[in-house]
Amino acid sequence: MILTGEEIRRRMGETINIDPYNPDNLNPNSYNLTLHDELMVYEEVVLDMRQVNRVRRIKIPETGLVLNPNQLYLGRTVERTETHELVPMIEGRSSIGRLGLFVHITAGFGDVGFCGFWTLEMFAVQPVKIYPGISICQIFYHEVAGEITEYQSDKYQNNRDIQPSLLYRELNPDAEKEDPQLTLNFTRTAK
Repeated sequence: MILTGEEIRRRMGETINIDPYNPDNLNPNSYNLTLHDELMVYEEVVLDMRQVNRVRRIKIPETGLVLNPNQLYLGRTVERTETHELVPMIEGRSSIGRLGLFVHITAGFGDVGFCGFWTLEMFAVQPVKIYPGISICQIFYHEVAGEITEYQSDKYQNNRDIQPSLLYRELNPDAEKEDPQLTLNFTRTAK
């Protein structure tokens, strides 16, 4: 069962926390989350699942940034969410999808107990201009049946930033815990 917007509002501060919360972002059965002003792109030509892959940060200027096809952009929500006793999920807004922008490639499913910012895996079908602070996706909540075990992870739980893939920790557990935010000291803004 999916919660209604009114039920989301009613459970705020209890089993649902969204920070910052704006009542104008509440929909009939979801809540709109907004895009932060920074993106990450991978620097490697071939991404290796067993290794840390270098990333570069890109600032999204107020005048907008054009996303190009055939490039994965990692972004994050402005809002930090915390969910208990429910399964949180995100989906792109239909208005965003109609511009050919995928907001999450396969990772729209959250876990009971997830706390943090949502990393967005953004991919454009054709060039599309984005802006910081736009309502980029919507979060909705499913009730669950059965005994609840809350999400615990040293990879993504309580994150504070965009999260590149940390799959290497599963595939190469003996490797040094490298900096998951391994980035080039280069920030580019589009004109």
